[in-house]
Amino acid sequence: MLLYALAIFLSAFLLFEVQPIIAKMILPWFGGSSAVWSTCMLFFQVVLLAGYLYAHWLHEKLAARRQALVHIALLAVSLAALPILPNPAWKTAEVGHPSLRILALLSLTVGLPYFLLSSTSPLLQAWYARQRRGALPYRLFALSNFASMMALLTYPLLVEPRLPARMQALAWSAAYACFAALCGVTAWRNSKLPGQAPPVTADDAADAEAVAPSAPSWTVRFLWLGLAATASVLLLAVTTHLTQDVAAIPFLWILPLSVYLLSFIICFEAPRAYRRAIFLPLLAAALAFMAWRLWPYHGRMEMRSIIAAFALSLFVCCMVCHGELVRLKPHPRFLTGFYVTVALGGAAGGLFVGLFAPNVFHAYYEFPIGLALAAALAFLVLARELRRSSAARRRLATGALAAVLGGYLLFLGLIMREMVRGYLVVARNFYGQLRVADEGDPLIDQDACRKLVHGVINHGEQMRREEYRRLPVTYFCPPSGIGRAMGALEGAPRRIGILGLGCGTLAAYGRPGDTLRIYEINPLVLEIAQRDFTYLRDTPAHVEVAMGDGRLVLESEAAQQFDLLVMDAFSGDSVPVHLITREAFLTYFRHLKPNGILAVNITNSYLDLEPVMERAANAFGKVALAYHFVPADDDLLCFSCSWALIVDRAFLAAHPELQNDAKRLRPERNFRIWTDDFSNLLGILK
Repeated sequence: MLLYALAIFLSAFLLFEVQPIIAKMILPWFGGSSAVWSTCMLFFQVVLLAGYLYAHWLHEKLAARRQALVHIALLAVSLAALPILPNPAWKTAEVGHPSLRILALLSLTVGLPYFLLSSTSPLLQAWYARQRRGALPYRLFALSNFASMMALLTYPLLVEPRLPARMQALAWSAAYACFAALCGVTAWRNSKLPGQAPPVTADDAADAEAVAPSAPSWTVRFLWLGLAATASVLLLAVTTHLTQDVAAIPFLWILPLSVYLLSFIICFEAPRAYRRAIFLPLLAAALAFMAWRLWPYHGRMEMRSIIAAFALSLFVCCMVCHGELVRLKPHPRFLTGFYVTVALGGAAGGLFVGLFAPNVFHAYYEFPIGLALAAALAFLVLARELRRSSAARRRLATGALAAVLGGYLLFLGLIMREMVRGYLVVARNFYGQLRVADEGDPLIDQDACRKLVHGVINHGEQMRREEYRRLPVTYFCPPSGIGRAMGALEGAPRRIGILGLGCGTLAAYGRPGDTLRIYEINPLVLEIAQRDFTYLRDTPAHVEVAMGDGRLVLESEAAQQFDLLVMDAFSGDSVPVHLITREAFLTYFRHLKPNGILAVNITNSYLDLEPVMERAANAFGKVALAYHFVPADDDLLCFSCSWALIVDRAFLAAHPELQNDAKRLRPERNFRIWTDDFSNLLGILK
């Protein structure tokens, strides 16, 4: 038992530990978008399914000795993939939809090791059930999920703050080699033990077994698939909602995934903890709450309360889905087929949210669709139970449930309609959803404007009244940090580089003779800025647009000799970390004139980026100034914002006015400079 438990625990731990390791390493290569994480999760779900299919085939088709030989051979071959260091040749500055490129990279880098790790839990459980009379293999599944959650929680708390990414990959590779040896020993020992038939005894309260168990019906298999898929869709939909529409904290995806795994652990380790009388009413409340929060006209809630409520609601939904899975689990004879179906449901949910939805839907329709699936499955579960009731009671209860379900589905339909109603543009691609909306009447309202929104973050506005239309507004007003940088360079024609287009507001600072070179990764942003806003058309400056990830494009270009380089390429409030590492700043300073200014938008609701700016400036012998601008209450044009200007000491001495209202950043605590190999977002939480 100890050997099986150790192999399963280590495999599950490595299975989830490699996900943030490899995703963090390739994140800078594909624009730093949160969609890179979603694509990685899709890959892991699909390979998990492949691993379960392999375990099912191996267990069903081969004798014990051949199972061991095949598995040991694959374990040996997988060692050739170590260490799991991705090849930089995959790095690309191209725009578009890099999902297939990411999937190919992951397949070659970690595909076979991850495939074998995925197959370990169902395969070893099947071996254990065959060799042990009266064994309870489903408890090993709970152990597997516990190890997965341990890996998920220890990475941001213990691993990421202490080890560079390369060391993380090397340490994981060494641990995988140990796992391969342990799993190989387990396989060989299993092949030498004679199999034992299941006991011919009365039903046990925990796990009923029969002499000749019948195969699960297709109805039951359909429920396995639907329950697993629904939990997967809700996991990913809640993660997207929390990271884009509530609090754009890049690592907030850990909370929903931990909740998801916790429900697995509870349901498979202590199945009696799931009680329909408790969780089905809670499910109704959870579904109602999440639908209400998706309604555009819902009331306000404090951010932490929203996050806690969504986590609790997701937990209830997953408890119902996984609790019903446990109630429907088959005899251990069909264990691997059960796990294949569950993995297929998880992969189907991942494909729907990660690949289908961004390419087909204009809005985040997958969330209300996930809620509809959960409600429909709850109806099916209750309808199956009502078959035991009298005909009259069954008809009455079924009719009432159908009416409630119909009303709920109608409300979800209204939510989906409201997601796009009232916007001039609603568009979505790999990099997220963009919306354009008009507010106010320019004939009446002084503050009438057109805004570009990403999630709930305003990515730029243009005033609609003629007297304000060409002015820099929102985060870019003249009293802000970026306005002061522009003012310090008044006079001679300027060459200005801009990472992140938005709606083109910074073009309002353009003067005749100026050159604005803009780097933008999202083709939808360029299309909207040129079609729905006029900043790029109105500016007298010469405008150049370079499509692609700003840092990667700059790395491939000759020195641009910018007077000012502006870094404003954040997605929502999340930070593309690869744009603020030591290596990134080295690239920026290569393109700046000796007396040039690097301006970084550090406006963020959740992260304190000042230490990152100070360490980077100090590493290159520069000075970092922070400007925190708060407009007057009656200011119609400006937003509160924070900017950091990094300048040469001699330039600062020649422009002492830059120090007005500025905070000179100094090392206030022991803070390690961020590099491509090391960063720690937890260390800068406000």
